[in-house]
Amino acid sequence: MDRPIVAVILAGGTGTRLYPASRSDRPKQFQSFGGDRSLLARTADRVDFADETVVLTRDAYADAVPAHAPDADVLVEPAPRDTGPALTYAAARLRERVDDAVLLCVPSDHRLRGDFESPARRAARVAVETDGLVTLGVEPTRPATEYGYVEPRREQDGYAPVRRFREKPDRETAAELVDDCYWNAGIFAWTPDAFLREARDSPLSTVVAAAENGGETAPNRRDADPLATAVRETDPVSVDYAVLERTDDAYVVPVSFEWDDLGSWDALERVVGGDDNAVLGDALTIDAADNVVASDGDTHVSVVGADDLVVAAYGDRVLVVPKDDAQRVREVVKRLRDAGEF
Repeated sequence: MDRPIVAVILAGGTGTRLYPASRSDRPKQFQSFGGDRSLLARTADRVDFADETVVLTRDAYADAVPAHAPDADVLVEPAPRDTGPALTYAAARLRERVDDAVLLCVPSDHRLRGDFESPARRAARVAVETDGLVTLGVEPTRPATEYGYVEPRREQDGYAPVRRFREKPDRETAAELVDDCYWNAGIFAWTPDAFLREARDSPLSTVVAAAENGGETAPNRRDADPLATAVRETDPVSVDYAVLERTDDAYVVPVSFEWDDLGSWDALERVVGGDDNAVLGDALTIDAADNVVASDGDTHVSVVGADDLVVAAYGDRVLVVPKDDAQRVREVVKRLRDAGEF
């Protein structure tokens, strides 16, 4: 393929489900969670085969990016509005900067083991050949309720048209999907033109309209940057809901690498491992099993006679939650944000 590949690393989120490790002033992409280097640094290494790498982040985090991805450019999203507006903005801006590019959109909070370059290049090729939107699909190894699923049609030449996307299912449905679907890895490939075309009749329509006006100021408006204004005025929405679940032009490329989304504390159990408990930092467990215990190293944590908990201590904050309720950390963060304490 003779088109340049531009890797777009999504690094604008905070990582609210990993509170209190993640806070407004220390988002998870700049932390290591058991590795020698930050999640962002490892992601930048993973896409070093691309012709260009761009880190898409919010203004508050932009100055910190070069320490983790020194060879990458930084593209600042106008406002944090989830992945839909962010990737629409990136498609418009990068179409202006790089002729005939294929965008490889990669979250900064994934854990991968195995060959990533080959399937990523294959996804880029499929995006050009089909002029569609491509996602990488991971073969499920368990009935997971925390991931979305992709139901494929018949595979051809290493990829398949998507029959439909299935959002995070309940346990019974997840068990039914394991054999016939892939996990939606949230790693995408498309050309800017194809993405903007498919986003035109979606909740992102105003952002697309601003992009297609070539950045010209609309009559009776004095916006210095209409595209940025459109992003700010758009409600937060994920790219999956806004575009991928609505398009008839989506394709899945199956992959075989080991993959996990480090999105919540229960995921740390799979990443860190351990005989009885998953421990990150300074901790002691006695008569305790199947817990996730994490600290920043400055605080010692002891867990005695308790099972199936998340216990996380970072700075002046401590979180204790049943492991099965790890997704409810969002409720804590919402209340703290409302009180201006996040």
